[in-house]
Parts: sequence; structure tokens; C-alpha cells
Amino acid sequence: MSTEITTAFAQKFASNVELKLQQRPSRLRGAVMVQAMSGVKQGQIIQQVGASAAVKKTTRHGDTPIMNTPHDARWVFPEDYHWGDLIDNMDRIKTLADFDSPYADTAVSALNRAIDDEIINAFFSDTTKTGETGGTTTDWTTFVAASTGHKITSNSQGLTVGKLISAKKALRAAENDLDTDPVFCAINAELEADLLAETQVISLDYNTRPVLVDGKLTSFMGINFIHTERLGTASSEYRCPVWCKSGIGLGLWQDVNVEMAKRADKNFSLQIYASLSVGATRTQEKKVVEVLCV
Repeated sequence: MSTEITTAFAQKFASNVELKLQQRPSRLRGAVMVQAMSGVKQGQIIQQVGASAAVKKTTRHGDTPIMNTPHDARWVFPEDYHWGDLIDNMDRIKTLADFDSPYADTAVSALNRAIDDEIINAFFSDTTKTGETGGTTTDWTTFVAASTGHKITSNSQGLTVGKLISAKKALRAAENDLDTDPVFCAINAELEADLLAETQVISLDYNTRPVLVDGKLTSFMGINFIHTERLGTASSEYRCPVWCKSGIGLGLWQDVNVEMAKRADKNFSLQIYASLSVGATRTQEKKVVEVLCV
């Protein structure tokens, strides 16, 4: 047989497209306060009125007390993200697969992960802006050094039931209304495995209802768990956040936006472009607990 018969061999290429493994939706966005912020260069995520004490009335017809009620505000600043890629016309006609939608899905996934990163950075930020115009910095390091219970050391352990009890104790002791303000905890696969090894978590002897849904840990002890592999670390320890929903504010200047257009300056290649403008901040330090886990 002729050695040139190989020129007649047919080639088959896949017409289906699969995104490689990656986090696609934002997992933390639904567990924080979200507020639109378009039209301003910085925004107050919330106005706050502080606590004051009542005084005893000791005389009749005396002067009305003026208590000078304290006020504060939390500010959020935008971070801009974008993503872009081109699909050449000559490449398009040589493939069976349609890559327009997969490229757009990849862009959206990347920006959704950026939202989660902004939220994660806000949990223990040392540059949280407060005050009338956002000119005051409130840092997490100073707060936990002076506040009992809001930073739980690892004790050479992973995530345990005892740590969750301590975290919830700190939130309740700070007068958080845990009946109306949901409590969340962000965990990765390793921290989830730690909890699944705890008898108190998986045994019905300790729970009125199963805490596993389709094999996934969803809630325990009134704490809702969110899986993410994007947790930060410090000295080889995971910084696991436990927080009330109102404790983190997410400001949206522009939500995830995707545009597709032909580029005349690029031989009319199709450009997929996605953008996002977002910022996150703590609203109150006492609504957040840092749990260190090896």
C-alpha cells in the first residue's frame, strides 16, 4: 500500500466544550449585605448609631439630659476588574465547537471569584474605613488584641465543634441578634473533613435533624456553612471566618457585565469582554470571629 495513504485519513475533533474545573458562581455573595453604589467614587455602606446609657432622674422639673448620641459610618471603595479574549474568524471556521458561550462563562466565573476574594479580604482587613468621610482606619489586628473571643487560636487543631461553640459565644456575647441575623462560616474541603470527623456533628444523638444534605455539611448549631477553597492563611493556619450576615457589606458599582463585539482593528475577530466594579468592608468588628485552624 502506498506510504502516502495517510493523507486520506480522516480527523475527528470534539464538537462539545467543557470548562475545566473551577469555582463558577460567587459563593459568599448571598451571605453578606449588598448595596448598589453607582455614581459615587466611595460610598457609605451603612450609617451607625452607637449605644448610650440612661441616667437616673433625681429631681423634679430638672434639666433634660443631652446624651450626645454617638454616630459612625462604614465606607466601601470600588475595585475594578476586567477580562478579555479574542476568537479569530479563521480559527472559528476550522473548529466544530462554538466557543463564544464557554469563553463568556469563563469570564463570568473569573469575576464571580473576584467578588468572593473581595469579601474574604474584608473579613480581617486592617484598612477598614470609618468616620464621617471615611478618613479613619479601623484595623482587625488592633481589635482582636483588645477584644476577648473574636480571634480563636488553632491550638494545633483543625476546625472543631469546640471552636464553633467559642465563635458563637463571642457573637452572642457581643449582643448580636442571632435569631434574625443569620450566622455563616466559610470552610474549605479540609475544614469540612475536620468537622465530619467530629461525632457531635454527624450523630443524630446530638442533633434533632440531619446536618448532612446529600453528603454535604450545610449547617450545624445554627451556623450555615459555605464551601470555598479561597480562604486566606497566616503562618500555615487557615483564617476561617464566622460572621453574621450584616457584618459584611458588599458595594456594587457595576455588577458582572459581559459584552461581545467584532473588532475591526483585529481582523474582525470576536472580542469577549467582561467587567466588574465592587468593594467590600466589615460593618462592625463584633459581628465577625476569626478561627485559626491548622
